[in-house]
Amino acid sequence: MQTRSQRYAAQIFAQVSRVGEEERKKYGSLAHRLPVLIRSAGLAQALAFVRAKGGPAGERLLADLAAAVGQADLERRSRCADLLEYMRLTRDVLAALVWYKRFAQSVLGVEPGADEGDEE
Repeated sequence: MQTRSQRYAAQIFAQVSRVGEEERKKYGSLAHRLPVLIRSAGLAQALAFVRAKGGPAGERLLADLAAAVGQADLERRSRCADLLEYMRLTRDVLAALVWYKRFAQSVLGVEPGADEGDEE
């Protein structure tokens, strides 16, 4: 039996490995910045920001993240969830984002801060 972290690692490695050359930098940068956005603004607001400002790479990251945490409509769930579910979703997303950040560095070659200033 695998731990949640092992399942995330395997699934997220496969997802990140499929990111195309044209999306690498933006996808990796969003993966690095999303945990900070979640901690500062909250899950629903951070996901909405990525949807609004992330372009195709952001949409791909949101879809990958939703699949990784097993929520087909993660954005809607984060807006409609009661407090306990919202806290669980936040915890699950942050746990998955640890792997997105690691693979953004190792697989995509994107370091933290590589896409600063591109959010507007």
